[in-house]
Amino acid sequence: MWYVMQVVSGREGHTVLLMERILSRGILKNCIVPMRRMKKKYEGRWQEVKEKLFPGYVFLISEQPQLLYDELKQIPALTKLLGSCEEYFTPLSDKDVRFLMRLQSMQPGGYGKSSEGLQEAEKIHSFREGEEPDASPVGLSEGTEVSLVELSKVAVGENRRIRIISGPLKNLEGQIKKINLHKRIAVVKADFMGNRTLLHLGIEIVENKRN
Repeated sequence: MWYVMQVVSGREGHTVLLMERILSRGILKNCIVPMRRMKKKYEGRWQEVKEKLFPGYVFLISEQPQLLYDELKQIPALTKLLGSCEEYFTPLSDKDVRFLMRLQSMQPGGYGKSSEGLQEAEKIHSFREGEEPDASPVGLSEGTEVSLVELSKVAVGENRRIRIISGPLKNLEGQIKKINLHKRIAVVKADFMGNRTLLHLGIEIVENKRN
């Protein structure tokens, strides 16, 4: 089952390491920190960056939820278990799990490992918050998954008509609220974790025939 922990934004990696020290072996099957690829313009050039899809959240997979809940209570008070109710916390719904996995083209049990994106994003967050970037960014264990929402490729036709060619936005056309070609961002409206959520996903223009 999937569960969600709310942590201090920019400290997701630190929280994961803390869990490694506190939790008994075998209780936590995986930690997942969803990331997204985005296009950003720096000094007149488009560059690809990685950002956290849900800053301040870590997704946990466990088959022993009661033990997980009991031991997670030892994590400092700056964390919160979503759906917690005194002696237990509720899992992410099957619908939410399917949506998250579809965004990241994930298969059950097959999560891509890559800690570079999370380390990079935490350094960027610290810099923007006015802190000193960590010279030796926090590493992640082999059980931590940093899964990526890739860029969606789009074609712009006549009269600015936009067509999704490939990527996570494919088959989500009905949920796209807005596409900002100037910023290379698509805004997707989704019901996720019990809330109406607006997700900002990256796009790449591969064909442009607009007037």
